[in-house]
Amino acid sequence: MKSLKKKRRIQIIIAAAVALVLAVGLIGYGFRDGINLYRSPSQMTENPPALGEVFRLGGLVETGTLQRGASETVSFKVTDGGASVPVRFTGVLPDLFAEGQGMIGTGAMEGDTFVATEILAKHDENYMPREVIDSLKEQGVYEDPNS
Repeated sequence: MKSLKKKRRIQIIIAAAVALVLAVGLIGYGFRDGINLYRSPSQMTENPPALGEVFRLGGLVETGTLQRGASETVSFKVTDGGASVPVRFTGVLPDLFAEGQGMIGTGAMEGDTFVATEILAKHDENYMPREVIDSLKEQGVYEDPNS
Protein backbone atom coordinates (compact mmCIF):
# COMPACT_ATOMS: atom_id res chain seq x y z
CA MET A 1 0.00 0.00 0.00
CA LYS A 2 2.83 2.41 0.85
CA SER A 3 4.59 1.67 -2.39
CA LEU A 4 1.47 2.56 -4.41
CA LYS A 5 1.15 5.94 -2.61
CA LYS A 6 4.82 6.66 -3.21
CA LYS A 7 4.52 5.84 -6.94
CA ARG A 8 1.40 8.01 -7.27
CA ARG A 9 3.16 10.94 -5.52
CA ILE A 10 6.18 10.63 -7.84
CA GLN A 11 3.90 10.49 -10.89
CA ILE A 12 2.09 13.65 -9.76
CA ILE A 13 5.39 15.47 -9.16
CA ILE A 14 6.69 14.44 -12.59
CA ALA A 15 3.43 15.48 -14.29
CA ALA A 16 3.52 18.87 -12.49
CA ALA A 17 7.16 19.41 -13.52
CA VAL A 18 6.37 18.58 -17.17
CA ALA A 19 3.35 20.94 -17.09
CA LEU A 20 5.50 23.71 -15.57
CA VAL A 21 8.23 23.29 -18.21
CA LEU A 22 5.60 23.27 -20.96
CA ALA A 23 3.93 26.43 -19.59
CA VAL A 24 7.26 28.29 -19.33
CA GLY A 25 8.14 27.21 -22.88
CA LEU A 26 4.80 28.43 -24.27
CA ILE A 27 5.12 31.78 -22.46
CA GLY A 28 8.64 32.26 -23.80
CA TYR A 29 7.51 31.36 -27.31
CA GLY A 30 4.62 33.85 -27.06
CA PHE A 31 6.91 36.67 -25.91
CA ARG A 32 9.65 36.10 -28.52
CA ASP A 33 8.41 39.02 -30.67
CA GLY A 34 6.20 40.76 -28.13
CA ILE A 35 8.78 42.42 -25.91
CA ASN A 36 9.91 45.81 -27.21
CA LEU A 37 12.48 47.66 -25.16
CA TYR A 38 12.14 51.44 -24.76
CA ARG A 39 15.00 53.73 -25.74
CA SER A 40 15.46 57.49 -25.74
CA PRO A 41 17.47 59.23 -28.47
CA SER A 42 20.41 59.72 -26.05
CA GLN A 43 20.42 56.01 -25.16
CA MET A 44 20.49 55.15 -28.86
CA THR A 45 23.61 57.29 -29.44
CA GLU A 46 25.37 55.69 -26.48
CA ASN A 47 24.30 52.12 -27.27
CA PRO A 48 23.03 51.63 -30.85
CA PRO A 49 20.46 48.85 -31.38
CA ALA A 50 21.30 45.62 -33.17
CA LEU A 51 20.47 45.35 -36.86
CA GLY A 52 16.79 44.50 -37.28
CA GLU A 53 16.01 44.85 -33.55
CA VAL A 54 12.44 46.05 -32.92
CA PHE A 55 12.20 48.56 -30.07
CA ARG A 56 10.28 51.61 -28.89
CA LEU A 57 11.71 55.11 -29.36
CA GLY A 58 10.27 57.98 -27.38
CA GLY A 59 10.78 61.67 -26.86
CA LEU A 60 9.51 65.01 -28.09
CA VAL A 61 8.80 65.70 -31.75
CA GLU A 62 11.44 68.30 -32.58
CA THR A 63 9.92 71.62 -33.65
CA GLY A 64 10.41 72.48 -37.31
CA THR A 65 11.28 68.94 -38.44
CA LEU A 66 7.84 67.57 -39.37
CA GLN A 67 7.66 66.97 -43.13
CA ARG A 68 4.65 65.45 -44.81
CA GLY A 69 5.21 63.82 -48.19
CA ALA A 70 2.84 63.44 -51.12
CA SER A 71 1.79 60.02 -49.84
CA GLU A 72 1.12 58.89 -46.27
CA THR A 73 4.86 59.02 -45.45
CA VAL A 74 5.86 61.48 -42.74
CA SER A 75 9.35 62.26 -41.50
CA PHE A 76 10.43 64.15 -38.38
CA LYS A 77 13.01 64.08 -35.63
CA VAL A 78 12.54 62.88 -32.06
CA THR A 79 14.62 64.47 -29.32
CA ASP A 80 15.11 64.20 -25.58
CA GLY A 81 17.16 67.38 -25.37
CA GLY A 82 20.46 65.52 -25.62
CA ALA A 83 20.22 63.84 -29.02
CA SER A 84 17.90 63.67 -32.02
CA VAL A 85 16.91 60.69 -34.15
CA PRO A 86 15.31 61.00 -37.61
CA VAL A 87 12.04 59.05 -37.89
CA ARG A 88 10.08 57.92 -40.94
CA PHE A 89 6.51 56.66 -40.67
CA THR A 90 4.09 55.56 -43.36
CA GLY A 91 0.49 55.54 -42.25
CA VAL A 92 -2.05 57.69 -40.47
CA LEU A 93 -0.71 59.66 -37.51
CA PRO A 94 -2.80 60.00 -34.34
CA ASP A 95 -4.99 63.13 -34.27
CA LEU A 96 -3.07 64.62 -31.34
CA PHE A 97 0.37 64.15 -32.92
CA ALA A 98 2.15 67.53 -33.15
CA GLU A 99 5.56 69.18 -32.99
CA GLY A 100 6.87 69.76 -29.49
CA GLN A 101 4.67 66.98 -28.06
CA GLY A 102 5.58 63.60 -26.60
CA MET A 103 5.40 60.45 -28.70
CA ILE A 104 6.48 56.83 -28.68
CA GLY A 105 7.08 54.87 -31.87
CA THR A 106 7.62 51.15 -32.38
CA GLY A 107 9.93 50.07 -35.18
CA ALA A 108 13.53 49.38 -36.19
CA MET A 109 16.54 51.26 -37.50
CA GLU A 110 17.29 51.39 -41.23
CA GLY A 111 20.68 53.08 -41.49
CA ASP A 112 20.50 56.26 -39.42
CA THR A 113 16.69 56.52 -39.61
CA PHE A 114 14.17 54.93 -37.24
CA VAL A 115 11.40 53.43 -39.38
CA ALA A 116 8.27 53.31 -37.26
CA THR A 117 5.46 50.83 -37.77
CA GLU A 118 3.30 52.37 -35.04
CA ILE A 119 3.16 55.87 -33.52
CA LEU A 120 1.48 56.68 -30.22
CA ALA A 121 0.89 60.29 -29.13
CA LYS A 122 -0.33 62.01 -25.99
CA HIS A 123 -4.04 61.87 -25.27
CA ASP A 124 -4.54 65.32 -23.70
CA GLU A 125 -2.56 68.47 -23.00
CA ASN A 126 -1.17 67.20 -19.67
CA TYR A 127 -0.24 63.60 -20.46
CA MET A 128 3.19 62.39 -21.53
CA PRO A 129 4.31 58.74 -21.41
CA ARG A 130 6.31 57.91 -18.26
CA GLU A 131 9.29 56.66 -20.27
CA VAL A 132 9.47 59.97 -22.14
CA ILE A 133 9.26 61.98 -18.90
CA ASP A 134 12.03 59.89 -17.32
CA SER A 135 14.36 60.32 -20.30
CA LEU A 136 13.66 64.07 -20.49
CA LYS A 137 14.36 64.41 -16.76
CA GLU A 138 17.69 62.62 -17.26
CA GLN A 139 18.61 65.24 -19.85
CA GLY A 140 17.40 68.08 -17.59
CA VAL A 141 14.87 69.46 -20.08
CA TYR A 142 11.59 68.38 -18.47
CA GLU A 143 9.54 70.86 -16.50
CA ASP A 144 6.53 69.49 -14.62
CA PRO A 145 3.43 71.44 -15.78
CA ASN A 146 1.67 70.64 -12.47
CA SER A 147 4.24 72.38 -10.28
